[in-house]
Amino acid sequence: MVVNEMERKITKIGNSLGITLPQEVLDHIRAKQGDEIKFILEDNGSVTIKKHTPIDTELLEELNIDNDFLEGVKHLFDKYDNTLRNLAKR
Repeated sequence: MVVNEMERKITKIGNSLGITLPQEVLDHIRAKQGDEIKFILEDNGSVTIKKHTPIDTELLEELNIDNDFLEGVKHLFDKYDNTLRNLAKR
């Protein structure tokens, strides 16, 4: 596995701080303008950046399922999205 390192400087954007993402990074995660990006903070201090692909919960909403249960399922999907996707691939 080849590791490519890229550096960016933190800059002031309005009242916030920010960085730009290199095109190579966006291409690598297949992200484009308007896509959502997910940051996963690891216990060792590293950060994983992924394109966020939300799981479609529209069907659940159409089934008149209890709203508290539905919110719990959405939270579960958000928190364990990657794990659930890996299980689905098996």
